[in-house]
Amino acid sequence: MVEPDGPSGPPGPLPGGASGGIAGPQPTGSSHAPVGPTAGAPPGAAGTAAADRPALSTLPWDLTDPQDDRTLPPWFRRAVVLVLVLAAAARVVVWGFDQLESLWYILFLAFFIGLTLEPPVNRMAALGLRRGLGTILVMLGLGLATAAFFAVFGNLLVQQLAQLISSIPDLLSTAVERTNARLGTDLSTDSILASLGIGTTEIAKAAADLGVGLLSIVAAAVGLVFNLFTVALFAFYFAADGPRFRAVVASWLPPAHQRTVLTVWDIATQKAGGYVLSRGILAIVSAAYHAVVFLVLDLPYWLPLAMWVGLVSQFVPTIGTYLAGALPIAIALVEGDWVKALVILVAVIVYQQVENYFIAPRVTRSTLEIHPAVAFGSVIVGGTLFGAMGALLAIPVVATIQAVISVYGRRYELVQDFGTGEGPAEQRVRTTLRAADTAFRTEPHHRR
Repeated sequence: MVEPDGPSGPPGPLPGGASGGIAGPQPTGSSHAPVGPTAGAPPGAAGTAAADRPALSTLPWDLTDPQDDRTLPPWFRRAVVLVLVLAAAARVVVWGFDQLESLWYILFLAFFIGLTLEPPVNRMAALGLRRGLGTILVMLGLGLATAAFFAVFGNLLVQQLAQLISSIPDLLSTAVERTNARLGTDLSTDSILASLGIGTTEIAKAAADLGVGLLSIVAAAVGLVFNLFTVALFAFYFAADGPRFRAVVASWLPPAHQRTVLTVWDIATQKAGGYVLSRGILAIVSAAYHAVVFLVLDLPYWLPLAMWVGLVSQFVPTIGTYLAGALPIAIALVEGDWVKALVILVAVIVYQQVENYFIAPRVTRSTLEIHPAVAFGSVIVGGTLFGAMGALLAIPVVATIQAVISVYGRRYELVQDFGTGEGPAEQRVRTTLRAADTAFRTEPHHRR
């Protein structure tokens, strides 16, 4: 039964001693009016709803205050804008680097070519010749030597290279037939190509990709000439203006770091540039020797095979000699001349020993020697990350890093008691264990 509304005023006491307003004393001087039962609502219902609501004094801020002081710090908006701008700038820089990827390769290659040219340019400058003129003379000499080689052997090289490429299917078929005849196997050229993942479909697709017309060939030739000209131009500036370029770069650094940068650059010029130059000289000597041997033996395609052996044996470390010599030996075996193949094998081994003990020490005595395992690993890493260009430039980069470490790195003498003495391996191990146990027991934290 609903009671009639009485005069306005504070509600009476509820059962259980509960008050009709909000439990707890109201703060004095507050801007809030006392909270009472809603007009027109039963007193009991109003008291129950008010009791369910939390007191305003327990809230972290005033709900009825029109001015909320919980504003963001003044630096927050600027920080958000700065982060967005930096993210957009990073994306633009990454996009620009991706678009200019070919230019970075050209600059990197030109830089190391400039390092290779700088030692002879420095010698000419020491004689009083201007660096620009000395660089032109060095590059002109290399160009004339290349032109003379192609003038004498260019036609022969192109003919033999074309014949070698066109005869690969016949050589493979001959090798398969002789293998089947001697070993009693039933191999076929198609099955071998299929096992290698090369089928007729892939061959036809490759032929279609290559035979795209005269216009694409001309465009590729023009692009190649332009890239060669660009590499030569940057290499000229790196070699001719090397000291000035280094001075400009060092001028942007603090004086404490200038000497370090200039020293590292001089090391790279002397060691890495000399390494590339010495490898080039050894490649020419090796190619000339093997060309004479192959010509005397009347080996087919003797000129491209000799160039192959000279280049691969010098610029592919550790296994380059054996990888290079395997191709002419295989061609001699396919031709059916076992004696010729054996003579080629002996000639390759003999030259390798003569080069290791007599030729290479004199050519590379002023350059940096790299451990074969380090050189081989650097070629693998460079080729995996950056392709053929990375494999070609991996050894000069590692030569520079190794030279810098050898200058600025600190090495210590070995502890003589730990496995460095002479004697059987078991005795050295026992001596090492006893020395380690003694050192461990005499440490301060074991002392009572």
